[in-house]
Amino acid sequence: MMQTNTKKSQTFITLMALIMILGCKSTGDKFGSPDSYDFSKPEKFILPNALHEISGLAFNNLDPSTIYSLQDENGGIFSQQWANKKALSTKFAGRGDFEDLAILSDTIFVLKSNGTIYSFPLSELGKKQADHVKEWKKLVPKGEFESLYADEAASELVLLCKDEELGAKKYQTTGYVLKYDGSSRKLELKETFILNTKAVKRSGSELTHGLRPSALSRNPVTKDWYILSAVNKILVVADPDWNIKSVYRLHSNTFNQPEGLAFDKDQNLYISNEGDEVTNGNILKFVYKEP
Repeated sequence: MMQTNTKKSQTFITLMALIMILGCKSTGDKFGSPDSYDFSKPEKFILPNALHEISGLAFNNLDPSTIYSLQDENGGIFSQQWANKKALSTKFAGRGDFEDLAILSDTIFVLKSNGTIYSFPLSELGKKQADHVKEWKKLVPKGEFESLYADEAASELVLLCKDEELGAKKYQTTGYVLKYDGSSRKLELKETFILNTKAVKRSGSELTHGLRPSALSRNPVTKDWYILSAVNKILVVADPDWNIKSVYRLHSNTFNQPEGLAFDKDQNLYISNEGDEVTNGNILKFVYKEP
């Protein structure tokens, strides 16, 4: 009897040790929330059918009174108030693969998946068709793009490449900064930078196909970069110099397909999700709380 109890005790100790080892290995891969946010308690805005495939959202000068959003395929910008399904829609192009939008100097910029950028004056929203649409091609090298951010103070646009055709490296993501001259409406490439994503692996999240960013924004106070990856179901937080600080897994029950990201002036965080066969598209608001 004593021998049996000893074996049971040894088995128990072995199992506990194994659990502790596995737990330590997966610590960085648990579901969590960035400081000052609770991803388990969002305010949810269920979107109308026209935005079932919402691919991006933005605010003008961090003002959340109007939400500007983009549908993936129909070449239109929508504007509406929070929780109000009635939305104005303005066409700027024909059908295509449009991935993100940003507002800079009272101008709306829209990113196509191939890196082409469209723009038109914010004042034309509300029209059925925008009249003064400008199109920029080949500002950035060939690749697939889904994330666009507008830095109003610097008058710049920032893009992260999702899938590079040439020289792609598993733990590198290339970023591009475009300078915009509002008076001449001139947009040109200013600089290129590299985001080293090895820290994502060290956190416990394996990047089988690279980071593959789907949205990008910046906290207006801390200046930290927030980067979504719908493919990997993670949110990456990087410091102002693009050094990765933390990584958070996103639970599929809350984040169906996270494709849009924005902050308002009060540091509240907004993440939009595309819908699927059973779920409507939505925007989730995470209220900022002092740490």
